Order: sequence, then C-alpha cells, then structure tokens
Amino acid sequence: MKLKQLESMLGRLQQFANPKVELEQYPTGPHIASRLLYTAENSFDDISDKVVADFGCGCGTLGAAAALLGAEQVIGIDIDPQSLEIASMNAEDLELDIDFVQCDISNLGWRGHIVDTVVMNPPFGTRTKGADINFLFVALKAASQAVYSLHKTSTRDHVKRAALRDLNASRAEVLCELRFDVPQLYKFHKKKEVDIAVDLWRFVPKSCGKDI
Repeated sequence: MKLKQLESMLGRLQQFANPKVELEQYPTGPHIASRLLYTAENSFDDISDKVVADFGCGCGTLGAAAALLGAEQVIGIDIDPQSLEIASMNAEDLELDIDFVQCDISNLGWRGHIVDTVVMNPPFGTRTKGADINFLFVALKAASQAVYSLHKTSTRDHVKRAALRDLNASRAEVLCELRFDVPQLYKFHKKKEVDIAVDLWRFVPKSCGKDI
C-alpha cells in the first residue's frame, strides 16, 4: 500500500467526540499516523506478519494503520471505554480484525515479550508528569523487536537518556521530526490550532537479536 493511500484511509476514521483532558486525549492525525507505520514497515520490516500492539490506542488510528499494512495480529489497549467504542467502530468500518483491551497500561501485567512491535502516541506528560516515560517503560518490556513512539522534541535528551539508562533499550533513535497538529479541543485552548514539534522514535529492546 502506498503512503498516500494509507493516509487517505486513515482520514476517514472517527475521532474523539468528548476528549478527556486528564488522559491528554488528542487525535493522532492521518498524516503522522501513516508516516509512523509506513516507516516502521518499509524501513525496518516491523509491521507485516508481526504481532503489533497499539498502547493508549484512543480511537485506534495507529492500530488500523498496522492492520492495513499486513500485521498478523493487532491489539489496541486503552483505559477509556468510550475511546475503545470508537476504535471498534473504526475497525469495523475498514473491515479490520483488531483485538481491543480496556486496561491502564501501567497495570497491563504482561510477562515477557508478548508482541513483536509496539506503536504508540503516549501522553506527553503535560497533565501527569512522567506519563510518557511510563508508557515507554511498559512498551520496552512487552516488545521483542521494536517500539515506535511520538514524544515532544523539547524532551529529546531526556527521553534518550531515560530509554538507554533506565528502560533497558539497546538503541534509541529519532527517525524524523514531525509537526503534531493540536486542534482547539479544550476550554483552556486559546488558539484554533497549534503545531507542536514531535520526534518519531524507534527504540530497540536489549534482548532483541535484530539490533538494526
């Protein structure tokens, strides 16, 4: 599937009707989502025929992209039941077979490497300090092959240091810098839309044999 086709299909998906600020719910737009998954597949072969988990899946955009690119199995995990309802409808609309689990990522309780690849757009940690690193901690324990994640560019040094020193990553690489469009979703938003610089990271767990 070509990148433009993938982005077009993701653009049809429903997004949050009533986003929850405490969960830092912002839609992952089709532009960023398509590039994250397209890069994971075409540069590293981390999606097709792999078991892929979408952590904090929200409305299921990243998971849908993984399924469209030929993942063997996709598991979407989120704490919010309303988001999972939308994600399930999105998967049904695209005729995709995705498993959804309602769970707080910090309470996931998976033992060992359950999946090949984790993709995620975690909370940036604006409301709950350290939420982004907590997601990364669990993802690096769950993935056998790679973790793809979006983090604010302003936290680049902190994220790299934490991943390599504290979270058992053997590699932490910024693949590209992207612009994350944050629409005016909440009352405290003064502008109609804000662009935030974010890094697309690829992390490799230490136990992974394919340290590319």
